[in-house]
Amino acid sequence: MEENIKIGRNIIKYTKEHESVCRHADSVRVGLYDELGVKRGLRDKNGKGVLTGVTNISEIIASDIVDGKVVPCDGQLWYRGYNVMDLVKDFGFKRFGFEEITYLLLFGDLPNAEQLKEFKDILGSLRTLPKNFTRDIIMKAPSQDIMNSMTKSVLTLAAYDGNVSDLSIPNVLRQCLSLISIFPMLAVYGYCAYNHYECDESMYIHRPDPELSAAENLLRMLRPDKQYTKLEAQVLDAALVLHMEHGGGNNSTFTTRVVSSAGSDTYSVMAAALSSLKGPKHGGANLKVMQMMDDIRENVTDYDDLEKLDYYLTQIVDKKAFDKAGLIYGIGHAVYAISDPRARVFKEFVEKLAKDKDRQEDFKLYSNIEKLAPEVIGRRRKIYKGVSANVDFYSGFVYNMLDIPVELYTPIFAIARIVGWSAHRIEELINVDKIIRPAYQSIMEEREYIPFKDRQ
Repeated sequence: MEENIKIGRNIIKYTKEHESVCRHADSVRVGLYDELGVKRGLRDKNGKGVLTGVTNISEIIASDIVDGKVVPCDGQLWYRGYNVMDLVKDFGFKRFGFEEITYLLLFGDLPNAEQLKEFKDILGSLRTLPKNFTRDIIMKAPSQDIMNSMTKSVLTLAAYDGNVSDLSIPNVLRQCLSLISIFPMLAVYGYCAYNHYECDESMYIHRPDPELSAAENLLRMLRPDKQYTKLEAQVLDAALVLHMEHGGGNNSTFTTRVVSSAGSDTYSVMAAALSSLKGPKHGGANLKVMQMMDDIRENVTDYDDLEKLDYYLTQIVDKKAFDKAGLIYGIGHAVYAISDPRARVFKEFVEKLAKDKDRQEDFKLYSNIEKLAPEVIGRRRKIYKGVSANVDFYSGFVYNMLDIPVELYTPIFAIARIVGWSAHRIEELINVDKIIRPAYQSIMEEREYIPFKDRQ
């Protein structure tokens, strides 16, 4: 293997010997992690996370204790003591829930009508960027990676804040509310810049309407004619609520806690969380689902042929089809075994939108894969717990039906999850005055120093 790596004006040859040296220096012997009792990924062999803190913001339940044994159960997700399924079913297709559940996660209680109106007015008034920010920051150096564009914008916004480093709770809350309000603008404007300068498409920048919900504004700003249906906005609103928060142990929320514990400012914390979320193992999962589904459609044309669909899913698991990674994307979760409650409650929204968009055949394909995939994985893999469809299995399909470009799939996740990040940042600042600093066991061996003139 030989590869030329360009650094500035210099070309460096990277050879097989370089690769070998790097791997020799950094490789750890197989089995050593188990011998030292290291919880790789901060999880034990059964997938249970290492306890690193406590939270009153949300809870995930994926198992019961029966006769002294841990038994998987239908998954549950709770926000501030309320079952998420109850929350979503309550606002459902009747009203928009993003602002209401944001209030709940930040302040700990459900708002009454007067409190909710005041809160919506506050968020609406904050949907504005500094003068010329869109032109001078977002439009400069546009990128296909909208998460990077958002991170750049968030860090730059710190320069416009006269109290950037003030860690008092009122100030941090002000900063969080501002970022929650403008994240849709950063995402959509970042995409519009990329779409114009890199894809040679038309440029349009729509200002948000302070009277509309986050979901309505997102669709309004994204579409050239600003038009959307109530159903479209309701389904997107449900997706945002279901992605807002997830127990505190996920990678980006833990990142929020870690950076907050160091005493860093809100903008730096949220930039770090964005950097974590953009990883394909975290926030980019729904895009992999969409790519996989396109591949399945090319190879299985009859969506009612369960035998052929089962066979092709088996090929995927056996690393003989799609990307040969052996994964059916959107199936399985680090915590949930029997079912992901977010996927269960979201499926009703997905089905209704599919019917409205005349995409029932696609919905049938998704439903059949949701049914068959756990059986296929169970046959071909040794698994310690059950697997089921997670929320990412359906979210990409919804975004596709809403004509949202794939470049915005992960940014939409961020638009929702910043609410949870904000709640956890505030909780960390209130309760814990100690920097998070885990330990690593060194396996380095001491060596005798060799003077430069004696080195071979």
